[in-house]
Amino acid sequence: MDILAQTTEKEHTQDGKIPEGFLFASIKNTGDSPALVNRVNLQPGEAKAYPFVGKGYQELDFSPNDSTLLVLYII
Repeated sequence: MDILAQTTEKEHTQDGKIPEGFLFASIKNTGDSPALVNRVNLQPGEAKAYPFVGKGYQELDFSPNDSTLLVLYII
């Protein structure tokens, strides 16, 4: 059977992007400062999820802003 999806999980301390076409994503701010996810503040300890909706999402930007983000996504 061919692999149908690829999971990526990584901590980020610098600006990044989740590539276009992702099927699911979860981002948690594990640092001490507010971060930006899709131009929206994500407070320390908070998480944001983009659930599976049947088709791929557009590219998603994030900026840790002196914090640490744990980013998991499935393409």
